[in-house]
This record gives sequence, C-alpha cells and structure tokens, in this order.
Amino acid sequence: MKYILCIDQGTTSTKAFLLDEQGHLNGGAHVPFEQYYPNPGWVEHDAEEIYRSVLKATAKLFREYPDSVGNIAAIGITNQRETTVAFTRDGKPLHKAIVWQCRRTTDICRRPEIKGEERRISEITGLKVDPYFSATKMLWLLENVPSLSEMAGSGQALMGTIDGFLVFRLTGCRTFASDYSNCSRTMLFDISKKDYDEDLLKLFKVPRESLAAPLESCSDYGMVELDPEYLESAGFDAKDKDNLMSLNGVKITGVIGDQPAALLGQNAVHEGESKTTYGTGSFTLMNLGTKPVFSKNGLLTSCAWSVGGVTSYALEGSIFQAGSVISWLKDELHFIDSPSECDKFCESIKDTGGVYLVPAFTGLGAPYWRPDARGVMTGLTRGTGRAEIIRAGVESIAYQVTELVNLMTDDTGIKAKQMKVDGGVCASSFLMQLQSDLLGVTITRASSDEMTAMGAGFAAGITCGIFGGIEDTGRFYVPGRKYEPSMPAYEVSRIMEGYRSAARAALSVSGG
Repeated sequence: MKYILCIDQGTTSTKAFLLDEQGHLNGGAHVPFEQYYPNPGWVEHDAEEIYRSVLKATAKLFREYPDSVGNIAAIGITNQRETTVAFTRDGKPLHKAIVWQCRRTTDICRRPEIKGEERRISEITGLKVDPYFSATKMLWLLENVPSLSEMAGSGQALMGTIDGFLVFRLTGCRTFASDYSNCSRTMLFDISKKDYDEDLLKLFKVPRESLAAPLESCSDYGMVELDPEYLESAGFDAKDKDNLMSLNGVKITGVIGDQPAALLGQNAVHEGESKTTYGTGSFTLMNLGTKPVFSKNGLLTSCAWSVGGVTSYALEGSIFQAGSVISWLKDELHFIDSPSECDKFCESIKDTGGVYLVPAFTGLGAPYWRPDARGVMTGLTRGTGRAEIIRAGVESIAYQVTELVNLMTDDTGIKAKQMKVDGGVCASSFLMQLQSDLLGVTITRASSDEMTAMGAGFAAGITCGIFGGIEDTGRFYVPGRKYEPSMPAYEVSRIMEGYRSAARAALSVSGG
C-alpha cells in the first residue's frame, strides 16, 4: 500500500495524515504551537516552530502507522494562507511570521499611494486593500527588519507565505515555490496572467527575486532532503529520526491553500458548487469554473487550483472570527469549559432576548473590510445572562456566513440548493441547523472534518498518478449529516436585520 503524506499546516496547529489509494484518510497527528500577541491587534507565529511542528506531527503519524514508513509515494501540503515570513537563504527566519489575522499594517493600507491604486489592485488581484493580505505584511517587514530590504534586493533574503517556507525547508533549501492559490493571496499576483504584477511589486517595494516561483497546485516541488543533524538538535530520538529520514527522496507533488483545498476535498469541483469551512475563521468559497468573476459586493476572487494548465477560480468571503468566538467564550470569559457545551446553553433558552454579538476582534472582513472595527454586543438588558451571551456568540458565526452567501448569489446569479461544510465548529448541531434556516438550503456536513488535508492529498495524488484527475476524486466524497431549513422567511429577514443593525453599531463605534 502506498500513501500520500498530507501536511495540514493551520493557524493554531499542524496535523499530518495518510491518504491511501482508496481515498481513505488515516491518522491526524496533531501538534499545536504558540500564538504571539506582542501588541493589541498583532498576531505572530514562530516560523521555525511551525517547521518543527510539521516534523513532529509526521513523526507522531509514523509511530501510529509504522507500515507507512518507506511507503510514502508523495507529499501534499496545505496551509494557512496570507501569513508571511522573511528568512535567509539557509532557511532561518529573520522575524516572527506575521499572521493573516494581524492588523499591524492598517496604516500602510491608508497610505495615499496605496489607497490611490485600490481599484487597479482589485481588478488585477481580485482582492481588497486590507492588512489581511501578504503584500502589506511584506512591506512592513522590509521597513522594520534591519537590513532586510538590502538582503531581499540582493537575493540573500526571501519572503513568502507558509507553503513556500515549508517547501524550501523540506527540500533542503533547494526549492522556493508557491502555488497559484497562495500566490493569489499576496495582493501582488495577477490572477488572470498567473504571475506577479511588476507595478504592484514596485508599489509595495517587494523585489521579485525575493519571492517564491509560482507553480500549479499539481506540480513537482522537489524532493525532501532532511538534515539528520538538525533532527537530532531538534530533539527527535533515534526511531523518529530514522522514520523522518525515510522521507528523503520523496517528492512534494501537491501544494494548495487551506480553503481551496477544502473546496477540492469537498468535491465542490463544478461551477456554482460551494463550501464553508468553520475553523478559527470561517471561509465560504464558490467554484467559479475557469473564468474569474470579480465581485461588486466586496467579496474576493482567487485561484482555487490549477492542473495541467487549467486554472479554476473561486469567489470567497472571509470571516476572521468563527471558532475563535468559541475560544473567546471559553478562554477569556470562562463561560464554558469546552466547546461541546455550547449547544446545551444555546438550546436551554428560546432566543437571545435580542442580544447580538458582532465579533470584530481583529476588524471586519467581507463585505465591510474595516480593519479598524472592533467587537460590540447590542441589546443587553438586566436579564441578559451567560446563556444569552453564549448563544449570541454562536449565532454570530451563522449571521456572518449568511451575509456572504447572499452576496455571492447577487454576484453570480447562482442560488445553490446545498452548501457543504467542514471544520471543527461544525460539531455544533445548533449552529448547523441555524445556518440551514438562514440560508434556506440543505447543509451537508462531510463525514470527516478534515477536508483540507483531503484536498492536499488529492492534489499530490493527481500529480503522481495515484488519482486520475479532479473529476476522479469525487468518488471518494462521503456525505455525513444533513440539515434541512425550517424557519419562515419573515423570521429570517427579522433576525438578519437585527444583525445588520448591530454591525452598523460596530462600524459607528469605530468611527465609520
């Protein structure tokens, strides 16, 4: 049995899986890593810690499945996208990685020379000018990390998203490449031409020679070349070291950003099909086919995947706070001991009593694009208690997704009858039923919540010949529980107007 090693490098942890030739995903070795918050609104990761988390997760997986050692046919990587790191030619990070959630570049986005190019940026990249994307993070690094500008200009320093960094390190610092789905989130990439735009490189002062080579998702990204001395210095014992060294010579044949990977894993491979992943953030993607549609409603257009010269595009709405709302209820407010308690509290009351939460903890994404927005809670009364606030938090996730899906319908004219969902927050049946009610469509939860890893495995497997192509992967999709809408349209309208009113309050508080 040959396996594809699937690396799922996420915002708070790294997971490793084995995808076999029958399309079964095995394992799920999980390694969390530290989150750094040096200033309000700033979020950082240690890229070296991320790389070691990849190795640790893989080592744990090999211990759990010893028969897979020496039987890895290829490697697929999926990753948190816009998170940006600068590093030397020998792979050493020069600064902590700036995470996609980080708002430190808000003022950069307001610079007149950048504001003046907003329309062109949108037309070329499919994105909005926002701290979310990598270009402003790169500019911040160039302006704040000593000597980086000179090093990048001379090719002695590199900058990129996490996929490029991992490919570089895993291949012994030989291959620096990133796939179109990740490149198209840098705000430097012409998604129609599939290459960096020279004018945008100049605008953000990013030297082309410092950037990863753009490749299709299904491509040869080079062979793994791990250093045994590094593994020993990182604390791996002899067994884990030997198991990891067995990867040397194995090719990385699939790289794809986490959200398009989930779209592929969910078998939403035809025009008009959509999925929502409920993770730390929540991301709704609609497959646009091979022609990009540029939103008039503040949504984003990006490359989804590219195979054999054919690129598929996706329309995307990004919500910065989804699972993180549940974490906030647990870790900061101490209202729950575990996420699984949310449904109990939500179902213990008839409704929130008019309480709405707008969780703009790090600004608002689509369709508002207000990095300066901050969270608000409206409708509080003396009778508001823990259950009402918990329910308002859970409901806020569904309200944000509903806004995005409705805008997608307006942009494309496509009203989907079904939405496929995945991610850990999908464990909330209360949330999934509410989502079905608000959208008026069937919600189909995948039998596995690891569709992101599945998509990475499919991309790698297509390249190395284990799977026949994009269409071939559909036979492995197994639907799980379904939720059918039952809420009257007038009630949906009333509830959503309440949320929009609360969102306006959040914007007003922020001065907009």
